[in-house]
Amino acid sequence: MSSQLLDIFLLALLAMFNPSLLAAVTVMLLLPNPKRLMAGYLLGAYVTSMTLGLVIVFSLSGSSTESTSKHTIGPVEDIVVGLLAVTIAFVLRTGRDQPFQQRRRDKKDAKLKAKVEAGKPTESLPLRMLGKGDPKVTFVVGALLSFPGVSYLDALDHIHKLNPGTVPTVLLVIGFCLFQQILLEVPLLGYVFAPEGTQDTINRFKAWMGRKGRPAATIGAAVIGVILVVRGIVTLL
Repeated sequence: MSSQLLDIFLLALLAMFNPSLLAAVTVMLLLPNPKRLMAGYLLGAYVTSMTLGLVIVFSLSGSSTESTSKHTIGPVEDIVVGLLAVTIAFVLRTGRDQPFQQRRRDKKDAKLKAKVEAGKPTESLPLRMLGKGDPKVTFVVGALLSFPGVSYLDALDHIHKLNPGTVPTVLLVIGFCLFQQILLEVPLLGYVFAPEGTQDTINRFKAWMGRKGRPAATIGAAVIGVILVVRGIVTLL
């Protein structure tokens, strides 16, 4: 049980850094009255993620094949994912991703230039909708951008395998949904209780991420990778 719960926590941590969520939060923080906009987005995200999560986890059906093989598949999965995380840490540490990142930036700049020359919008549709500054619109955007991703689906599978009972299953799904939106929930609560201090903190965090984001991601990937590999090997032995 502790192994499954750890997996669910790590998957929630991974889901928390959703690029769409990060982009949406950034846009909403720059618009007037971000508190109402973030509240609308958050409600939409809750409706979609919790509803679909509960539907999916209670629709999963176990099988004898699953029950007999999960003890073997689990450790191998840990080792594979752990090695992948360590590889990512190595790539980030050595800067081997820089040529790829430069090609992506060049391609993105070329597309942006082509859109500007053609007179087309340069932002994605969800970001343009957020820019309208209407909480009803952000509710819709939050609902559309919160369909279960790979990390969430994997976590739902872990919850199903854990089989803790109806009420604990519901609580685990709700807890996962709350945790994966924490980057939105924390500033929203801050704006409610300490708006000025929250804005200063957000500005400092953005500056810190600009300076230390890459080393922090490297260390995080390395630590998670080593933990998964060691746990997988120990379980196999």
